[in-house]
Amino acid sequence: MEPPAAAAHARPAGRAVGGGAPVGTAPVTTPPPGQDTPPAGTQEATSRPSAAGEKGCGSEALVQVRDALGDCRRCKLAGGRTTLVFGVGNPHAELVFVGEGPGADEDREGEPFVGKAGQLLTKMIQAMGYQREQVYIANVVKCRPPGNRNPEPDEIEACEPFLRAQLAAIRPRVVVALGKFAAQTLLRDTTPITRLRGGWREYEGIRLMPTFHPAYLLRSPEEKKKAWEDLQLVMKELGRPPPGR
Repeated sequence: MEPPAAAAHARPAGRAVGGGAPVGTAPVTTPPPGQDTPPAGTQEATSRPSAAGEKGCGSEALVQVRDALGDCRRCKLAGGRTTLVFGVGNPHAELVFVGEGPGADEDREGEPFVGKAGQLLTKMIQAMGYQREQVYIANVVKCRPPGNRNPEPDEIEACEPFLRAQLAAIRPRVVVALGKFAAQTLLRDTTPITRLRGGWREYEGIRLMPTFHPAYLLRSPEEKKKAWEDLQLVMKELGRPPPGR
């Protein structure tokens, strides 16, 4: 089963959770059922119970995406995973963070960004005036690459339709792409993250801000100032007050 078309699940106009201006209704397109096929040589997902009630599946539209993903065997990452890490957070969030892929902690706990990089991301979210449960967090790939290596092109290709379907189901006002894999995948742009960050882009009618991945910021703390500048642009876009006001 492939990701469902999400046009039927567009969020009606109104105020998003967490405040901010009314949410627009610009169409977000996702591949229709059956259009995206698994890469050659991979096995389709096996059947599993419905995802209703699972972590990260708090709306009917997200349940459909998770059910389409199934017990995924579309790429070689499935063979080494402990847990498929779908996503977590508010299914109607105005703000979504997209990272690269699960690490060891995430693979064990089944939730994105729970290790050291996740702790930093949580602090970043709180500094913006949100709580973690008010936003939605997902990754480009849903299974941990072995040894925390970078995801490979065929692995991204297998997972990408489901990430796009998640975003279509949530319909946020802003997506923050954390690191080069998130930014380059969503934008289909190979420009380095050092040049992408800090500038607004459009993704299917949604504002997208590329910035550095929290894991990179842990290795290069001198870059935190730039990332915070990027997040302040996001706050302004969403009508959030500057820190301390």
